[in-house]
Amino acid sequence: MSTPATYDAVGIGNAIVDVIARCEEEDLAALSLDKGRMKLIEEHEIAPIYGAMGPTVEVSGGSAANTLAGIASLGGKAAFIGKVANDDFGTVFRHDLTATGVHFATAAAPEPEARTARCLILVTPDGQRTMNTFLGISPHLSETEIDTAVIAASAFTYLEGYLFDREAAKRAFERAASIAQAHGRSVALSLSDVFCVDRHRDAFRRLVRDGVDLLFANQEELLALYQTSDLDKAIELVAGECRLAVVTRSAEGSVIVSGEGRISIPAGRVRKVVDTTGAGDLYAAGFIFGLGRGLPLETCGRLGSIAAAEVIGHVGARPEVPLDTLVRREGVEF
Repeated sequence: MSTPATYDAVGIGNAIVDVIARCEEEDLAALSLDKGRMKLIEEHEIAPIYGAMGPTVEVSGGSAANTLAGIASLGGKAAFIGKVANDDFGTVFRHDLTATGVHFATAAAPEPEARTARCLILVTPDGQRTMNTFLGISPHLSETEIDTAVIAASAFTYLEGYLFDREAAKRAFERAASIAQAHGRSVALSLSDVFCVDRHRDAFRRLVRDGVDLLFANQEELLALYQTSDLDKAIELVAGECRLAVVTRSAEGSVIVSGEGRISIPAGRVRKVVDTTGAGDLYAAGFIFGLGRGLPLETCGRLGSIAAAEVIGHVGARPEVPLDTLVRREGVEF
């Protein structure tokens, strides 16, 4: 039997500073950007996009880091493993994340040519975010930087699909999953993005079948994983490969898929959708937090919906209202 966990979750993912600005539809067209998608860019591509952006908000981001900040806001304990450079953006990332209460001890890359990752996010009036990500040093995380003690002390090891673009990072994931399993802990995976799924479909399928206890995907990502346009078929396939999966469907809520069948969860109440950045990340935060406390799956889904609704009501992917206060206000006890 495993010992009690120190952390609700440790996340392994890209350490990114989000640079967020509002824009109009025609601004995206002028920049030849596909609305609602994430595009990987090189460092020389930053200046033209940044130059076309209006006033910006800068905050530490990254999918897994957002989830961990959400867990901390719910009153949980979380840790992060990710790579930044010893530069100004690296300082911003470390300060912002640790200020939320998340443990982050991965050493900064010392080499002078290294750059911390950043994501230029343009938000249209309907709240859709179009992301342009310069990965910098972030995907160079190696298996030697996986903290065995932190993994062993975490109820969940949460793997961010975005980090899969380098073989070294894949090996880091495999090592983390192996450590978690050896200590009786659970492994969760977020598919992150449709294009990410297209690039790594076979590796993701192997992970889902052999190394993952909990899968997070939005509807489009799940359809891409199983190369079908039929959501019911995709859900049937994931049910046969993964013990527990959560499929988020934006305004249509989410579907929890387990050996006991499907549970539909309505979306949380939102006065106005301002910025969908981080909605899936915060849903994962609520769900993992609830699951780690042994709450019913339906309650876990409701926690996820409440957390996601909070973050899409304002600019940025981090909660502005403490989530533990918010969920109790919504009548959820834990």
